[in-house]
Amino acid sequence: MKAILLCLATLGLVSAQTPDIVGNWQGPLMAGAQQLRTVLKVDRNGGNLTAVLYSIDQAPNPIPVAQISLQNSVVKFAIPALGATYEGRMAADGTSITGNVVQNGNPMSLTLVRSTPATAWAIPEPPPPPVQIAANKTVHLEVATVKPSAPEARGRLYTFRGDLVMAINTSVINVFTFAYDVHERQVSGLPPWASDEKFDITIKPDTPGQPNLAQMKKLFQEVLVDRFQLKFHVEKRQLAVYAITLPAGKPHKLTKSTTAGDLPSLLYPRGGLLPARNATMSDLAQSMQTAVLDRPVIDKTGIEGRYDFTLDWMPDETQFASFGPVGKLTDNGKPSIFQAFQEQLGLKLEGVQAPADVMVVDKVTKPSDN
Repeated sequence: MKAILLCLATLGLVSAQTPDIVGNWQGPLMAGAQQLRTVLKVDRNGGNLTAVLYSIDQAPNPIPVAQISLQNSVVKFAIPALGATYEGRMAADGTSITGNVVQNGNPMSLTLVRSTPATAWAIPEPPPPPVQIAANKTVHLEVATVKPSAPEARGRLYTFRGDLVMAINTSVINVFTFAYDVHERQVSGLPPWASDEKFDITIKPDTPGQPNLAQMKKLFQEVLVDRFQLKFHVEKRQLAVYAITLPAGKPHKLTKSTTAGDLPSLLYPRGGLLPARNATMSDLAQSMQTAVLDRPVIDKTGIEGRYDFTLDWMPDETQFASFGPVGKLTDNGKPSIFQAFQEQLGLKLEGVQAPADVMVVDKVTKPSDN
């Protein structure tokens, strides 16, 4: 079982008829033959719930997930990056939550009990931050290992282990879309195994330190070419896409960023909330395409530069679907994503037919033994 549940910072509604969920919870996640100690810390910010979830036997670092709610004693949350959801029922006395984590249709038991300072499991201290490779350094692949993922592995994850770059439980199509910043609809000609078979990939760069996101994607491009013998060409085709545009004669509502030297930040603390910082319109389109929408997204705004903005909306069932089913969503009273683009950003998001790059695969093979 590879990386399972880690950070949560999300919205939830609490029913007056149920005990308060705020507090610290812990219990073993039954992942096949493994028992992974899981800690959930829940707090309230105003009327909203916030929570952090750790799998302390695997890693001390949390990973953001999508949403949490408590209604009529039923607790739900989702972890999109791992394709996981949780649903459980809180006991009448508010001391335990009994339920299951589901990843790729496979349930795993997770019963949480309230902890106290005397009973709480210790969460390991995170390791010191790694040395970053200089952003202007060209990084290449030194060596890569590719192995079939364990049959019981659930979800997928791109991560680091020291200086090593890792992809866990990923298919060729997953790695392709991540490495080349394209939507699955922009990839043509892959055989069925490239979607069905999952691999664990470990990369050692030729430069000491931890690469940034752009360098990381370049390394995965080299792995696809070196280990999977990938060859493709690019064609322009008419596709159903979403276009982001600036309505004629109207100003946008974006705030010019004052942190131009920093890396862009486009993280989702919950499904439907994007507090973006130092982001270009191309960054916004890529984030929408990768994490949120069910088709490619193109930037047609003509807006240059980097901006700070917050996009806050009510997701529908088609959004965030690439990470796995999120179940029935609780209406948070926010506008749709289309209304939010217009009201909050002064931009327009609309479905159109447009020419888009399509990566047509000429060759791809299963990797040889390491």
